[in-house]
Amino acid sequence: QVQLVESGGGLVQAGGSLRVSCAASGLTFSGYVMGWFRQAPGKERELVARISWRGRTTDYADSMKGRFTISRDNAKNIVYLQMNGLKSEDTAVYYCAAGSNWPLTRWDYWGQGTQVTVSS
Repeated sequence: QVQLVESGGGLVQAGGSLRVSCAASGLTFSGYVMGWFRQAPGKERELVARISWRGRTTDYADSMKGRFTISRDNAKNIVYLQMNGLKSEDTAVYYCAAGSNWPLTRWDYWGQGTQVTVSS
């Protein structure tokens, strides 16, 4: 049974930093592209960042470039999202996902999400 469990969300002031983590189990972690998505109230889920199988290639949404960094530890089966310079518009539920193929990734598994709230 595949499980993706996010952690590290919380309340942070604008301009601050936060790192969210996603621990994966039940799958061959290094065989999956990993991604972070987010969904704000009343908005569609959007891709934040993704990282290739060995972490050599990353991809970010334009509004996150330079502020967010995705990384992975294949020995620990964890993917991270370091978020710096947080803005109120970054407030959302952040979801971890595991997928296949690059660049046209099909997302196969999803976590339950972790809430990130940025106060202005």
